[in-house]
Parts: sequence; C-alpha cells; structure tokens
Amino acid sequence: MKWPGLLALVLALWLSAIASWIAAGPAENPEAQADIAIVLGAAVEGREPSPVFAARLDHAIGLYRAGRVGGLLLTGARSPEDELSEALAGRFHALKGGVPADAILIEEQSRTTFQNLVNAQGIMKGEGISTALVVSDPLHLRRAMAMAHALEIDAAASAASGSRYRSWKTRLPFLMRETYFLHHFWLFGA
Repeated sequence: MKWPGLLALVLALWLSAIASWIAAGPAENPEAQADIAIVLGAAVEGREPSPVFAARLDHAIGLYRAGRVGGLLLTGARSPEDELSEALAGRFHALKGGVPADAILIEEQSRTTFQNLVNAQGIMKGEGISTALVVSDPLHLRRAMAMAHALEIDAAASAASGSRYRSWKTRLPFLMRETYFLHHFWLFGA
C-alpha cells in the first residue's frame, strides 16, 4: 500500500475510533449529586425552547426534583431571530416545571459550548458553587466534559434521557459534527 492509501486508512480508523468513543459517551453515575446542573444551551423557537433544548431542561428539572442538584444554571445567548435568549426561555420552562425562581441562575452571553462553560464557571465562582452536573445530549457530552475538565470545573456528566437524537438519521450528522468539534477543541482549545 502506498503512503496516500495508508494515510487515508489510518485517518479513517482514527475518525471511526473517536466517533465510537463519542457515541459511547462519558461515564455517568446515576446517583451523582452536585450543587448545580449546568444546562448547555440549544435553539429557541420564538419564546419556547426547541425540542432538543426542552429535553435537556426536562432532564435537569428531573435532577432537581430528585434532589440530585440544588439548582439549575441555564446557559445561552439570544440569536437575532429569537425573542428570548436560550437561558431566559429555559428559565421560563423550568419555572413551569416547578423549579423555584431562587434555584435558577442564567447566563445569557454565550454562543458556543466552550463559552457556556466558561461563563457558567464564572457564575459558579461568584455564587460560591463548587460542583456541577453538566446536562446535554448524550453525543454532546464527551466534548462538553473535555471542556469542563480543561477548565477545571468539578463536574460530572448527566445525559438528557429524552434526547431528540434517537434515529441514525438524526444521530449520524450530530456525531459527525461532534467528531469535528472535538478535534477542533483538542487542536485550538475552544
């Protein structure tokens, strides 16, 4: 086999291995507890969380109701086409879900996963919060946790059980995107 073919084979094997690792997700402890759940932002449709974001929020609300977290930290800025920021739409959703207002913190400046976590970390420090469960879709958590650990956030993963990415038709593009963005994070740090 010539060098270009060998290089292509090695690259394909590497990308397949990383995609499999992402799909397996980080280890989770179903009994883990933390001071707060950091809910990573996702799209808003008008004034309502998108189905993807609503699944993340519902999971975090479940963690709060179960006593596994003492509150929620909702992240995400407002896109120009939306009426509300992701965090504010998430706050309204969590209030409707029975989470008291004083148990909800919001961060409305971030537009990327890395920014979500950097800004959440700043809020945690300001509020004296030490530990977190990071809530997102299962395929997103490998990268999110790599970022949280790089930022030295004392965090554990908690995958949204109601993820909208269930079929391979929806999971495969998300997995390919996460494979790309994980490499981007490893190479460029953000």
